[in-house]
Amino acid sequence: MRRVCARRMPLNNKTTGRSSLMPRLRTIRTALFLAPLLALAAAAQAQTTPWPNKPIRAIVQFPAGGAADTVLRILAQPLGQALGQSIVVDNRPGADGAIAADIAMKSAPDGYTLFLATNSALNAVPALRKAPPYNPLTDFTPIGRVGYFSFFLFINPQVPAKNVGELIAYIRANPGKVNYAGATSTGIMAAAQLAASAKLDMVRVPYKGEAPATIDLVSGQVQLMFATATNAMPPARDGRLKVLATLLGQRSPVAPDAPTMLEAGAPRLSIVPWAGFFGPAKLPADIVARFNRELNAVIKRPEVREQIEHQSFELSGSTPGELAAFNREQLEAWKIGVRDSGLPQD
Repeated sequence: MRRVCARRMPLNNKTTGRSSLMPRLRTIRTALFLAPLLALAAAAQAQTTPWPNKPIRAIVQFPAGGAADTVLRILAQPLGQALGQSIVVDNRPGADGAIAADIAMKSAPDGYTLFLATNSALNAVPALRKAPPYNPLTDFTPIGRVGYFSFFLFINPQVPAKNVGELIAYIRANPGKVNYAGATSTGIMAAAQLAASAKLDMVRVPYKGEAPATIDLVSGQVQLMFATATNAMPPARDGRLKVLATLLGQRSPVAPDAPTMLEAGAPRLSIVPWAGFFGPAKLPADIVARFNRELNAVIKRPEVREQIEHQSFELSGSTPGELAAFNREQLEAWKIGVRDSGLPQD
């Protein structure tokens, strides 16, 4: 008899495709299931990783070589050593500090972007603009004050005044004939407050910086200027300018013979040129506490103080709460100053 052998039937193409697709579907389902778990694990790992674990960017609102930039660079090395990560200085000048402040405000609150702010960005800009680009009290996290810029009242030697009282008398005797250099927001506000409180008629001459303003002050194109010591103190030391007073509440070691405005009998000026570290809003409290602790320790070091005092800057640390209160106080002083002095708002 003929043997009948069973023939193997070819597999259906549809069956073959379905069989080969099943492992892929299982892989996709597994990946979809594991994805949120892996994300949670990564987030948990990030939360438990000590801060900082990578370099920190420190934004400063002035170009390289200025007082604020120099102070930050002096602090960056010991701060970076204390934190175990380098601190990279990022210069973002322009718009009285509003450009730098905007970048800092919009950064992630993770402690890797900090802002060495000054009164220009957090007091002058909000006070001098009708529609401020940010709220300095809510859009930033205070970390710690660094200190104060030494501002002085300089005059051209041709002005017949040996002190602030004689200067005020001279300006009153020559209404509208005395020009003052408006090179910085602090310098402009100080002159405007002096003019308003002493009832003086002066003319403001705008400048883009203290360097060109100092040249014109020495030549007599303008007669007075409130400025830092960076540009104006060298010609003052060789007699080409005169220093009448300091804006700070105590005499400065940079010019110990210059009295404070109060000692000179001048009306009290309420604004203070200062600098401090801030982060974006909602910066975690543990990061704030760590940076504040290291900052206050660094600015107490004798070698750091010696370097920074050469920049005509007076170190003065604080707690985050003290910086917040100080910033609030100075913002109000600027708003009152703008109102009382009649400075126009942009």
